[in-house]
Amino acid sequence: MPTKKLSLEALARVEGEGSLELFLHDGKVETARLRIFEPPRFFEAFLRGRAAAEVPDIVARICGICPVAYQMSAVHALEHGLGVVVDGPLRLLRRLLYCGEWIESHVLHIVLLHAPDFLGYPDAIAISRDHRAEVERGLALKRAGNEIVRLLGGREIHPINVRVGGFYRLPSPAELSALRARLERAREEAVALLRWVATFPMPEYQRDYEFIALRHPSEYPMNEGQIASSRGLSLAPEEFDTAFEERHLPHSTALYCSLRERGSYLVGPLARYNLNFDRLPPSIQAHAREAGLGAACHNPFQSILVRSVEVLFACEEALRLLSLYEPPEAPALPLPRVAGEGHAATEAPRGLLYHRYRFDAEGTIEQARIVPPTSQNQASIEEDLRLLAESLLALPEESLRARCEQAIRNYDPCISCSTHFLRLRIHGR
Repeated sequence: MPTKKLSLEALARVEGEGSLELFLHDGKVETARLRIFEPPRFFEAFLRGRAAAEVPDIVARICGICPVAYQMSAVHALEHGLGVVVDGPLRLLRRLLYCGEWIESHVLHIVLLHAPDFLGYPDAIAISRDHRAEVERGLALKRAGNEIVRLLGGREIHPINVRVGGFYRLPSPAELSALRARLERAREEAVALLRWVATFPMPEYQRDYEFIALRHPSEYPMNEGQIASSRGLSLAPEEFDTAFEERHLPHSTALYCSLRERGSYLVGPLARYNLNFDRLPPSIQAHAREAGLGAACHNPFQSILVRSVEVLFACEEALRLLSLYEPPEAPALPLPRVAGEGHAATEAPRGLLYHRYRFDAEGTIEQARIVPPTSQNQASIEEDLRLLAESLLALPEESLRARCEQAIRNYDPCISCSTHFLRLRIHGR
């Protein structure tokens, strides 16, 4: 069989750069390699020797779209090492802040990055010509999420108001009142978004993933919970290394994370939804069913629909949190001066995010470890592409390329985060 190469110089509508190589033999896809060639960013290394108080502001710069996830994982891990529990109104505000990030990140992905794939447009500019109202509504909804992040985080990009023990500044009653009025409108915009996405044509494709997500006794998970899987795993964040391992493969600058002796797994909205559908409020469950989802979903192309459900949930949850909020006595708890090691996992928009820090009694970081969602999903992305591409080899090259790109965007990969996409080459022999 002659060698066949299909090249696409850059994958659009994802964060970061990389390439995909498909290796064919006798008309079958033997291997799919997601090559991430962005240079490592060394955040873990340059955190060493810095004060623990600096960590939340530094890790926020890992990602401009999901900085809250990195801040929340960091402060929870450092507080775990200090033996400090942030509860009550401060915990409520942190969950509210996370709601803002879920809204703005998910809506950006749904409306501007992924919807064009389903509706046959090359980009968001093109889709806006025929779906102007939907795009404008999406941008308005994203602004509502940004407003939450700005109010609680101090600014929309790389927020600076989060600290170990709480916040530097608390919002005023007037600011929260204005936010409530904006979120009432956002909830209606989120319902409309979900109904629009429910009309998208969905490719038929099923995978029996091992889903990994946090599981909380009473909440749909964001900041806290046990690490759980659809195949019986249940462990605390500090037990992460007993079940997971990272390894380097020559074709990628990002580390691959896998389950020991079990291989690949899936994190993200699809995993959260499958493991925590019963934690969604009845109203959100009803909207999900109206959109065509059940209590379980194994089609990765429907992840855009699940993200839309999570946007609606985040709007309702934010309103619920605002109704419960009572100002705390202080914006932050006092912190002891002790040495320690802390672990935490939270649910970034793209999935489980694990942090570990060891620090001395002066609060100086001695060791840092960050495992982002995209590096955990990398093996599953490759498996999806191998199976999907093999079923689509009869398509014209442009159609095959488009479907592979769409499958990659199912994960909303943040490649820049994972390097601590798409040139496509097909090799046949």
